[in-house]
Amino acid sequence: MGMVSRNDGWRISDALWKQMEPLLPSPKKHPLGCHRPRVPDRNAMSAILYVSRTGCQWGALDATNLCKHSSAHRRFTEWAEAGVFKKFWKKGLLKYDALKGIDWRWLSMDGAMTKSPLGGEKKRKKPHGQGKTRNQTEHASRRKRYSSIYPGGWRQQT
Repeated sequence: MGMVSRNDGWRISDALWKQMEPLLPSPKKHPLGCHRPRVPDRNAMSAILYVSRTGCQWGALDATNLCKHSSAHRRFTEWAEAGVFKKFWKKGLLKYDALKGIDWRWLSMDGAMTKSPLGGEKKRKKPHGQGKTRNQTEHASRRKRYSSIYPGGWRQQT
């Protein structure tokens, strides 16, 4: 038995499914007609939205009883190429605009995060490691080098 039970709140509601179902492309028929029946579209969409909302890996879907991860991922790829999610996003955006209103004058298509050219002082102290000052790091051989005291060699640390 999986982690997700029947009345869990992760499955698509009837009202939402009525809006989504007309956007889905009709399934392609197998050329030989000899394959397993397709997972219902509603189950696959529930699984896709579960992955989107939780951020879990596709492979983790098998434990949820929503849909097998291979079927959900295959359907996600198929529907993404058909533009289903873009159409649904547009439909939801227009519905929100009708209900609440969107200020279409102030929009951003893309953004970039960069360092501020005037942020911070230029002559600030730079850290040299966690809680260490200069020349206190150990070498890979765990020996201290005393090149100024013993030119040309290493001395075992006592």
